[in-house]
Formats: sequence, structure tokens, C-alpha cells
Amino acid sequence: MDFVTPYIYLALVAFLTTLACTPIARRIAIKLDAVDYPSKRRINTSPIPRLGGLAVFAGLSVACILQIIGTLAWGWPSALVPHPSMEIDYPLLAVSFMMIFLTGAVDDVVQLSPRMKLAGQIVAASVAAASGLLIHAVVNPFGTGEIHLGWFSYPVTVIYLVAYSNIINLIDGLDGLATGVSAIAAASMFSFAILAGRADAAALSVALIGSCLAFLRYNFHPASIFLGDSGALMLGFALGTVSLLNVSRVAALTSMIMPLIVAGVPILDTLSAIVRRRRARISIGQADKGHIHHRLIQEGFDQKQAVLLIYAWTILLSIGAATINQVDVVPRIVIFLILLAASIAFALRLHLFEPVLLHHYNEEACEDELITPDDPSFAEEEARSVHRGRRRGDSHR
Repeated sequence: MDFVTPYIYLALVAFLTTLACTPIARRIAIKLDAVDYPSKRRINTSPIPRLGGLAVFAGLSVACILQIIGTLAWGWPSALVPHPSMEIDYPLLAVSFMMIFLTGAVDDVVQLSPRMKLAGQIVAASVAAASGLLIHAVVNPFGTGEIHLGWFSYPVTVIYLVAYSNIINLIDGLDGLATGVSAIAAASMFSFAILAGRADAAALSVALIGSCLAFLRYNFHPASIFLGDSGALMLGFALGTVSLLNVSRVAALTSMIMPLIVAGVPILDTLSAIVRRRRARISIGQADKGHIHHRLIQEGFDQKQAVLLIYAWTILLSIGAATINQVDVVPRIVIFLILLAASIAFALRLHLFEPVLLHHYNEEACEDELITPDDPSFAEEEARSVHRGRRRGDSHR
């Protein structure tokens, strides 16, 4: 059997399952009142169900079952064979996927507190690390030998998976945005997996492609259902898992950087959000309308145009990552610096690092309140904030 055929079947069954389950997930979400209602910080102008992760999870699960049946009954190459240097307990890894999905699903229905939601993500990532999904050493980029992580492998893996989960969740702000970006990233990681001979990473990434493309049928503008945290967290977790499956127990620096380049747009969006909120002296967890998709809408793009522009940006980064994987050291550095400079320039053009929300002390109410660019006092308060920052800088000299 052609080695490509099983992957085609996996993508197809994930596609058809997600396509069939999405209307069901929509009805369940409406029944449970897992619905995004219009608000100041949301783009949607009508109530939209948000439990789409249920359909995506179903697609991935059925694809996994098909892979097992194909291996046992039809002679497919087994995807349950990790890299020779990495021992993985795949059933335990599957449990971690169930846990991240349930964390997001519960949040979609009952709105967990940020701490509870983060705790669920940490537990899921810890289970994945316990399954053996670890990088024990990194090739020393500045000399010979390896940098052994020891027991740090566990917290590093947990932080990596939690971060990957949240960068996709944070960019999920326009119809089809997170789903499409995840599909593009999965396609890139599929190519990396094929070149590296990693059947487990290839099977999971191709199933992700099928599920995301099917969900886009209902999620692209105008969306009739959203991913919700159940979908966005799981897609990020899955992409993080694929990126780790793609490397061996001892990882080269390039193999670690490539998945970060592929996810460059949501990573940049997350980084800019942290900087922006710190500059505004508000909590990092405080939501605002300064994300990439918000800025593009403010620039005059409509939803489809903004999403397609971010798709193009992600495709460009993916092509760059694929090129880096095929060239020598010096061209790798040059390509990486070009991609980095272009992305930073784009971010500055969209003012991603500039505050959207500012703290302001209301003397009449005797309490802090947030002001937005729509408030008449925003410009004055922003100038004061900058002045205070300069004064603090002077005091440290």
C-alpha cells in the first residue's frame, strides 16, 4: 500500500466526522447556553454557540480509532511507534487530550475562573509529560555536546504545552481565524513529520487538517458556531504535541525553532498583548481590543479580509520554516532574521504594543477604573502614563 493512502483516509474520516458532528455540537451548545452573546469586546453582533471543540474532538478521536484499526487489520504502518530515543505511553497521551478538551468544554458551559482553567491546562500538560512526551536534552548551539535538562524536562514541557494552547486561544477572535491558522500550522508540521519519518506526528497533524477544514465550513465568516475554549485550547495543545513528537529525545535548536516560526502570528499576538497591558499598568489577564485581528478591523479591513491576511502571513512564515529546514546554517539565520524583522515591522505598523486600556483613579468613586480610547480622557491619561514611565526611568538612572 502507498504510504500516502493511510494519511488520506485519516484526513478524510476526520473531515467527515467533524462535518457531521458540528451541527450536533451547535444544538448541544444552545441547549447548555454555551453561547457568545454580543458585547463591547466581541466582534459578533448576534448570539453564536461556542462548543465547536466537541466536533473537532470527535473528528480527531475517530481518526485515531481508524489508525488503530488500519494498523491491526489492513497492514497500515503503525503510528504508535515513537522515535527510538523517545518512549511514549500513547494511551496516557490520549488521556491528556481528553483532559484539555474537558477543561475547555466546562469553561464554555459554566465559565471557569482563570485560575481553575489554568489548573486544568497544567494537569493536562503534566499528564502528557508523564506519558513520555519530553525533550531530555538540546544540542548546544554555541559549541559541541548537549545541554541536558534533567528533571527540568517536565516543567519545560508543561510550560511549552500550556503556552501553545493559549496562543491559539488568544488569537481566536474572528470567524475562522484560529481554525484556519491551526490548519496551516498542522499542514506545515505534517510536512516536517514526513521528512523526519515520524508516523505518529504525521497521523495527528493530518487528522488536525481534516477536522479544521471541516469545521471551517461552519466557522468561516459568517460563522454559525465558534470553537470555544474546548476547541481553541485543544487545537493549541495538539499542535504543541505534534511539534514535540517531531523531535527526538535530543533536540536540535532548529527543530525546536521551526514550530515556533509556524506559530509566529499567535506568538507575536500574545507577546504584544503582554507588553501592551504592562505598559497600561493593568493585569496581563485583562481582556482588551488590541489583538492583531482587532487592529486590522480598526484599519478598515472587514472580517474576511483580516482573516485572509493573517492566513497569508502564517503561510509565509510556514514557507520560511520549511526553507530553514532545508538549508545550511548561515542561510537559516538570514531567513529567520528576515521573517522576524518583517513580523516586527507589521506589528509596529498595527500599533500592537500600544495600550488600549489604561488604569485611571476616579477620585469621586475612590477606586480604580479602566478607560478606553473611546473615552475623552484617554489621550490625557495615556500622556500621564508615559510621563510617569519616564520619571520612573529617570529615578533608576
